[in-house]
Amino acid sequence: MGLTTKKIVGLNVQTLIKLLNQALADEWLAFYQYWVGARQVEGILRERVQKELQEHADDEYKHAIKLADRIMELDGTLILDPKDWFKLANCKFEAPVDSAIIPIVNQNLRGERCAIVTYNKILKLTDRKDPVTFHLALDIIKDEIDHENDLEMILEDLKKM
Repeated sequence: MGLTTKKIVGLNVQTLIKLLNQALADEWLAFYQYWVGARQVEGILRERVQKELQEHADDEYKHAIKLADRIMELDGTLILDPKDWFKLANCKFEAPVDSAIIPIVNQNLRGERCAIVTYNKILKLTDRKDPVTFHLALDIIKDEIDHENDLEMILEDLKKM
């Protein structure tokens, strides 16, 4: 980590790296949950839901890249073994054993709500202490809030059918 970077980070960097790695584990699991759900989902709005889930999977992948880059900027070590994703994750993976739209959407909705809590925690921790990580978390939480809204709208549309 650069000297100036060290100077502007006003909190324990190892604690921050741990939180970022937990969020990284969440993102990889969320990516896969969305990706596999997009392929499994069945029902009347299948095409719409598949498209939405794939878009969300793409966003989660981009979040993982951003988090990994920030961890590296902070001289951290990335999670090297995917088995550790399950141990470190705040938000747990739910296998889509029921391919119907409502269960798959609800699984992903729980994940988004957990992600919002996770990034809110990072925002509070980094506010006025690490502007780079703060803005990264702010950027990601905006996507997570959009995802939550998208999934809630699908469920509302299904209720109206």
